[in-house]
Amino acid sequence: MAKKESTLTYDVVVRSIKERQFKPIYYLMGEESYYIDRIADYIASNVLTDEQKDFNFTTLYGAETDINAILMAARRYPMMSDYQVVLVKEAQNLKNLDPLSVYLKSPQPQTILVFCHKNGVLDRRKKIAAEIERVGFLFESKKLYERELPPFIAGYVQRKGMSIDSKSVELLVDYIGSDLNRMANELDKLVIKGDKFITPELIEQNIGVSKDFNTFELRSALISKDIFKANRIVNYFDKNQKEYPIQKVLPTLFSYFSNLMLAHYAPSRTEAGVMEALDLRMSWQVKEYMIGMKNFSARKTMNIIAAIRETDARSKGFGNSMASSGELLQELIYFILH
Repeated sequence: MAKKESTLTYDVVVRSIKERQFKPIYYLMGEESYYIDRIADYIASNVLTDEQKDFNFTTLYGAETDINAILMAARRYPMMSDYQVVLVKEAQNLKNLDPLSVYLKSPQPQTILVFCHKNGVLDRRKKIAAEIERVGFLFESKKLYERELPPFIAGYVQRKGMSIDSKSVELLVDYIGSDLNRMANELDKLVIKGDKFITPELIEQNIGVSKDFNTFELRSALISKDIFKANRIVNYFDKNQKEYPIQKVLPTLFSYFSNLMLAHYAPSRTEAGVMEALDLRMSWQVKEYMIGMKNFSARKTMNIIAAIRETDARSKGFGNSMASSGELLQELIYFILH
């Protein structure tokens, strides 16, 4: 089972559909709705023609139906088509999947049954999980780590026939984060507005994030120990706390310096060694860690991590009765730079 879980990727599932090697059941689950929606949409768009969909495409909702009604639809035969598709949205609301076990012993071969289970997963220890894997695909859509977002963005843009530079990637990661549906929507806007290349200026004009004042630029200023630039950005944050509250800034700094500590103790402190130690996917991501190791010793890095933790606690009212969020951030930045 472990082998299946590790190799069943989005690309594997979509490729099998593209090759029309359909499974009787696709159970799509997980915290990241983007890949669940993409696979479900791909099945909906590619298995049946528009004419065939009139009689052979059924959409049901887990909050409004039960597993017996779903299986009744699945056991029907298609009309004037080789296949029918039964799509179950909001499958996380289904109360009892036990009858599905009986169906999977002899599934209707002309039915493609698709469950979309969002914001959670099916317990893999249960018998039903193994039964789904035996005859179909049990796909888990996981949230991407921050380090996985740049290759996602670069790949998405490339498939649209465009290019994007590293600064633009970091701007999007900083502003949007790991919400892939929102990321894809914003990238689609940029693709429409742009020519062949997505730039920070294009992002600023069409999404609204400042190309000069953001947590990515603050991190860059700290890494290079650019005191003037860092203070300008912190002052901007202080005046725009609704857009850049301290709770948004601290996780970015914590993530960088935590990784920098790992880089300091990587078996090999070469670019290749640090990339492997931090599991970085893009070569340009390692540059800031190489600079950081030169400008911050391991001991200083450890002290910075402690200071970020303390600032986070004080921003939430622990041990702090006077300083504002802006003042707390200014104190932290001063400590990092000196």
